[in-house]
Amino acid sequence: MTNPIRLLLADDHPVVRAGLRAVLDSEPDFCVVAEAATAERAVELAATGEFDVVLMDLQFGTGMHGSRATAAITARPDGPRVLILTTYDTDADILAAVEAGAAGYLLKDAPPEELAAAVRTAAAGRSALAPAVAHRLMDRMRAPAEALTKRELEVLQLVGEGLSNLQISKRLFLSQATVKSHLVHIYAKLGVDSRTSAVAAATARRLIRR
Repeated sequence: MTNPIRLLLADDHPVVRAGLRAVLDSEPDFCVVAEAATAERAVELAATGEFDVVLMDLQFGTGMHGSRATAAITARPDGPRVLILTTYDTDADILAAVEAGAAGYLLKDAPPEELAAAVRTAAAGRSALAPAVAHRLMDRMRAPAEALTKRELEVLQLVGEGLSNLQISKRLFLSQATVKSHLVHIYAKLGVDSRTSAVAAATARRLIRR
């Protein structure tokens, strides 16, 4: 018998972790080794070398974001594969996770068999994307000139959170002129002429989340 796929569940909701454990423990080739309630703890545990795949949420209250944790985990030469499991399917979240090195991106409403297949795919070193996520990435590739870049999405996400240009420049380590330049491009791509309209349009298109 081959060795089971060793899993780490990283989610700040105990009920979600319990549900995932119940589903994954029912698979004969899986072994849930540990759980983490924070992204920081997930990074710490992943460094032990005891896991093959980390199932990572994106939002952990006020702590480290799941994408940052993913980047920290995948930066290690022998780190486990990271499979994002979240409720968010915006372009901003998807691109951040992919750039961080995630092996896959699934939504929490995925049926158990899809989740199990994605874990096996990630463990085998291949990419596993939810159909809706793959569709959004394909749409971006078909019309790259119209798609907001990752940096533009980051700027717009912060605009949506109510930050000023000065606050955004400090958060992203950019000059205020660069922030303004990004906003000009964002307005042009979305066909809008104000911050409020840009946030509304991007939210409606599921580019960012509110």
